Formats: sequence, C-alpha cells, structure tokens
Amino acid sequence: MILEVAVIFLGVLWVASVAMFMAHTKRLRALATQQLEADSLRDQRIRELARRLEHYQGGTVKMGEDLHELQSIVAPLPDKVTALEQRDPSTLSFAQAARLVSMGASVDELTQSCGLTQAEAQLMSKLHGNG
Repeated sequence: MILEVAVIFLGVLWVASVAMFMAHTKRLRALATQQLEADSLRDQRIRELARRLEHYQGGTVKMGEDLHELQSIVAPLPDKVTALEQRDPSTLSFAQAARLVSMGASVDELTQSCGLTQAEAQLMSKLHGNG
C-alpha cells in the first residue's frame, strides 16, 4: 500500500511538474514574442533615425558647398571696391552713383549717366541697392 501511495504521489508530482514546465514555457514564448516586437520597433526607429541623419548630413554638406561658393564670390569684392574707389576722379564719383542707386536708378541708368561699365554698374547696384 505504501508503494501504491508513493507511485500515485510521484505521478501527481510529475503531472504538476509537467504543468508548471508548460506554463513556464508558455510565459517564455510570450516574453520572446514581446521581445521580438520590441526589437522590431527599435530597429524601425533606428532605421528612421539613420534616414533622418543622412538627410541632415546631406543638407549640411549642401550648405557647406553653398557657403564655399559664396565665399569664392564674395572674397574678391573688397579688392573690387578699393579699385572702384581709386578710379579716375574725373569721372562721376562712385558716391554719387551710390546715391543714384539708393534713389532707384537701374544698371542701365548708371552706365549712361555715370559712365560706368556694365559690371561696375551691376556691382554698385548690388552693393548699394535696397533689395
């Protein structure tokens, strides 16, 4: 009789152990599924951030290129202004041309009334214009 009770007890113990193992396995699968979903969301977020970073880097590179281009355009302007200021004083002064530009004179009007070249008139218009 003790042997039968021991076998029944071991059987119940085995069934309980199997039930606990299956419940534990089910929880582990649920956790693994949740982890996969979290990993998927994290990877998606990383891809989105990488795309945005590439976009910002591209914009920064473009801005740097534009700044370099502007620097090459602006760099010779001080020398050109100095050269314009040191021109022959017998022509209409550049100060007067600057005043005409501030009053709205066009490039063509500057070339006609001040005797400036087209490039000089454009430069005066850009340097002293209101727009």
